[in-house]
Amino acid sequence: MPIISRMVEFHDLLTGWRRDLHANPQTAFEETYASDFIAARLQEFGLRVHRGLAKTGVVGTLEGSKPASGELSAVGLRADIDALDVQEENDLAYKSQHPGKMHACGHDGHTAMLLGAAKYLAERRNFAGTVHFIFQPAEENEGGGRVMVEEGLFDEFPVDAVFGMHNWPGMPAGEFAVTSGPIMAAYDVFEIVIRGTGAHGAMPHQGIDPIVVAAHVVTALQTIASRNTDPMDRIVVTVSQIHAGDTWNVIPSEATLRGTTRTFRESVQDMVEAKMGQIVAGVCDALGAESEFRYERRYPATVNTEQESRWAAEVAGQVVGPDKVVRDPAPHMGSEDFAFMLRERPGSYIWIGNGTDAAGVHNSRYDFNDEILPIGASYWARLVETLM
Repeated sequence: MPIISRMVEFHDLLTGWRRDLHANPQTAFEETYASDFIAARLQEFGLRVHRGLAKTGVVGTLEGSKPASGELSAVGLRADIDALDVQEENDLAYKSQHPGKMHACGHDGHTAMLLGAAKYLAERRNFAGTVHFIFQPAEENEGGGRVMVEEGLFDEFPVDAVFGMHNWPGMPAGEFAVTSGPIMAAYDVFEIVIRGTGAHGAMPHQGIDPIVVAAHVVTALQTIASRNTDPMDRIVVTVSQIHAGDTWNVIPSEATLRGTTRTFRESVQDMVEAKMGQIVAGVCDALGAESEFRYERRYPATVNTEQESRWAAEVAGQVVGPDKVVRDPAPHMGSEDFAFMLRERPGSYIWIGNGTDAAGVHNSRYDFNDEILPIGASYWARLVETLM
């Protein structure tokens, strides 16, 4: 069963939707344009529409033509709808109309593919049970998936399994990749404030230089990955910001470091947080400075369940052929707040290739590959009709 012929007929329609959304990006919890657009389409298709979870979230519910009878009586299909704070550099007819905002991660394409599946499935209803189409805001940094769950997503829309999909630049267009177990890393952030004693830049002995202390802290933090972690455990500790000082000849009294850590196992995550606190306190104490350390756990690791990942791989193989489905991709150190939904229900998060020459996600020249729209929409529809 290759790409659904009806999805090929929808191609221009899906492309138009995707480009409309691309031109009108909004960021976390402010996605009113996308929310209105999605709700209007779902109502046109005849779905029950619920709005308001996580402010701008939309859930469309569709009943099959037969009562639930198999292992799955209800499933959730999730697409993210938010954009990023990025200034678009593409010269496109449908480029962002909102300065400083851009669909630089393909959520416009994810939304269009899931809408295409909703339209197709509403026309046929060739399945048993219930499908909930979950359009989630604020995936980027702000945890809209967590908010939807906390506000009762699966209480109001109970499902036996939940599935997600993300485009993947660098992978051939139309190929899929999925694996059971961790596929995306946990995402944590930290802030370190180092307080020393200011002094004249020519008289450093009269102060305690927080910049020198900060340099030692940055270097010492790298030992967490190299000397405190099992080499078989993937881990990243990145200091991405250093803020200190205002002029050439003054040693400031304070320096602030910020950054992110990425892990896959909670025991490693616990170790990283504890070890960072020890290093910051120890280095600062040894060099005469004071410190404050704040560690915030943002997203857990995205962990696919085995059976649902096997189903996802088999259905993807129906659409593009088994030889175009990678079943053991290396987990990625990026993060994904679909993880919060997978903590509540079994499910699987799959990647669809966006093209080997495509700009990477979060790049100001990124653009979703419209050629894969019917492929992704076919995957969603086949998943429902096969499993239900």
